[in-house]
Amino acid sequence: MPKDVDVAVIGGGVQGCGVAQAAAAAGYSTLIIEKSDWGSGTSSKSSKLIHGGLRYLQTGQFRLVRECLLERNWMLRHTPELVKPNWFYLPIYKHNQYPAWMILAGLCLYRVLNLNSPYSQFRWIKKNEWQHLNGLKTENLKTVFAYQDGQTDDQQLTLAIKNSAEALGAQCLSETTLVAATRTGDGYQLKLQHANADATDTHTVNARVVINATGPWVNETLNRFTPVAPAVDVDFVQGTHIVIDRQVSDMCFYLEAPQDSRAIFIMPWKGTSLIGTTETVYQGSPDDIQPHQSEIDYLLDTYHHYFPNAPATVVNSFCGLRVLPRMQNSAFKRPRDVMIKSHNGIVSLYGGKLTAWRATAADVMPHIYAILGNGKRIDTREIELQLHKD
Repeated sequence: MPKDVDVAVIGGGVQGCGVAQAAAAAGYSTLIIEKSDWGSGTSSKSSKLIHGGLRYLQTGQFRLVRECLLERNWMLRHTPELVKPNWFYLPIYKHNQYPAWMILAGLCLYRVLNLNSPYSQFRWIKKNEWQHLNGLKTENLKTVFAYQDGQTDDQQLTLAIKNSAEALGAQCLSETTLVAATRTGDGYQLKLQHANADATDTHTVNARVVINATGPWVNETLNRFTPVAPAVDVDFVQGTHIVIDRQVSDMCFYLEAPQDSRAIFIMPWKGTSLIGTTETVYQGSPDDIQPHQSEIDYLLDTYHHYFPNAPATVVNSFCGLRVLPRMQNSAFKRPRDVMIKSHNGIVSLYGGKLTAWRATAADVMPHIYAILGNGKRIDTREIELQLHKD
């Protein structure tokens, strides 16, 4: 049975585990619950990239790119067993939406935002080397650039952060659901239920601050509070990936989809290739998402366009939901920064980047300090992640 705590985190994805780690490191008694397995929701449905987000330079999100580059560099230095560098080939064809000079300008800016890093370099691939690009189509190919970013196993990364939080004293309960939360004089009384328990078998725990880090379930979670907390209007954007039965390369490819010029990655993944992602507005329940056949075909067609002589079969597909602010413009043009909303002892996280999990937790901590006070000011960059529990 969980004990009463200063901070209760709802949601055991990468963002929730990051906040639990930071809160525990600051000396607060901390509880984190996850309704399924750690990192099994949105956190395990990503492109598995630890990167600055080169494409976000197109929409002027320089602060976000800079923040993600700093976080990427920190993880590459301090968690080499979890995050590994890789080269990304970026071919430019005659009919690409963005010409070579524009891509070069973006790479130069990416480097400027990434100075003093061993991973800031990019290079041109000489024409006599194109034959070694694993069968990449060379018809109408004008230029090939290569730059560096990082890859990870997103669910293993989440688990390592959770283990770190637990080592710092956090109570960590998986397969546990928040049934209801009621405002008390000094926080909230939470009614919790284990997945295997009878419907009437619940436990209560008191928390002075509640962190709502439930990803696309964020507003649904707020509805379980009494009084109900105000929600932010958001859109869900589904991102689908496919896995094909061959590893195209040890390196990654950053390609322009021939159908609509969107950015598509082809990445090595445990002896196969991971291809993604799509951006499709989704209006149903987060519990019901599944890849559409049209999305699978879109990604496979993109692969065949660039590797016409390398047949492949889809062996798996998965999808997750991005939480983006509700706006009239396209999903790509909307800001990707996390939104942190604090109300009456509830701190809710909307969106967030896998790469920036630690920075997001650092941004949440002032909200916790403001309510609880007395916490240690900490730098979570000094905390080691634990892939395996002691």
